[in-house]
Amino acid sequence: MRVLLAGDHTLFREGLRALLERVPEVTIVGETGDGREALDLIDRVEPDVAILDTSMQGLSGLEVASRVRRGSPSTRVVVLSMHDGEAYVEEALRASVAGYLLKEFAPTELAQALGAVARGEAHASAAIANHVVGGSPHGAHGDVEQVAALTPRQREILRLVAAGKANKDIAAELGLSVKTVEGHRAQLMERLGIHDVAGLVRLAVRAGLVPADA
Repeated sequence: MRVLLAGDHTLFREGLRALLERVPEVTIVGETGDGREALDLIDRVEPDVAILDTSMQGLSGLEVASRVRRGSPSTRVVVLSMHDGEAYVEEALRASVAGYLLKEFAPTELAQALGAVARGEAHASAAIANHVVGGSPHGAHGDVEQVAALTPRQREILRLVAAGKANKDIAAELGLSVKTVEGHRAQLMERLGIHDVAGLVRLAVRAGLVPADA
């Protein structure tokens, strides 16, 4: 797994590098403290995974993640954040990140997150799920958790379906075959237990994946 590190604190990056160097299957292919430089590096070296601090000069980690989704879709993004609030989690979902870790993560959690990403799964710190689920009397937080548990590709399909795109348009936008999109869409509905487009749209809106007027 080829990994790029980006964060504006040198000591923090050094700590991450030390942790990753203990993982035999990981090779660090780039490192920077600037968001715009991170975007350039990702485009140039095409890492499998980019680990991004949410706080960086130039562009935030979530801004970089959003642009990576459009320009380098094969690169999976794991963001590291000090924030566990709903707004930050929703922004991460819209950016289709593969992982969201709080900075106080245990060393073993980083390896777990990378393992999940390598399998095409998503990973979030347990504290985020607890915060999101426990804080709302209306159930919207549970919708956020449902969407957070999807793979980045499933979230992207959900976002585009909720935005009113047909399968052929989604296929063209993502560079996939229509058959592949249909397969992702069927898996998405099965995983969520929702079997109509209107239900998918309602979930995406409640989770903050698309605006209510999408």
